[in-house]
Amino acid sequence: MHSFFNWQKLNGQVSQCPKRLPLSMILFAWLGGTIAISTLAILGSSVEIIMILGSFGASCLLMFAYPASPFAQPRNVIGGHVIATFTGLAFMALFGIHWWSLATAVGTAIALMLLFRMPHPPACSNPLIVMLSAVKWSFLITPTLLGAITLVIVALIYNNVGKDRQYPTYWW
Repeated sequence: MHSFFNWQKLNGQVSQCPKRLPLSMILFAWLGGTIAISTLAILGSSVEIIMILGSFGASCLLMFAYPASPFAQPRNVIGGHVIATFTGLAFMALFGIHWWSLATAVGTAIALMLLFRMPHPPACSNPLIVMLSAVKWSFLITPTLLGAITLVIVALIYNNVGKDRQYPTYWW
């Protein structure tokens, strides 16, 4: 009998777990994430607007620990967050907040990010954040767009310190 699902695949071990990053890279990523989120918090508090989106923490991991990753490039960070937030806002406006609209909004955000070649995994949580918080359309600008742009600006400065680092690997 042929099984549709091969349970033995769950054993893993197709390859070994990747090695830990060097301590210097871990500290560099820690400091980069700390500076980026501090920048958003300080800017937001100085102009009394929210600049932080929950998914930005995961964006920092990619941008500061793996800056050469396609997922960490500026077009992916900014475009992915904008696409996913817009999708959540549109689904909430059109269908309301239901289990199926939450699920379909996430699936649609994934498809749109892939279609536009701007996948950014942390942004996949944005439709859920949008819908579960019942935010307004202004959330697309602040914190989403302005926050993502600020993260990229911090990453551009921080990830180009020193001769061995370069960010981004591409723009468009």
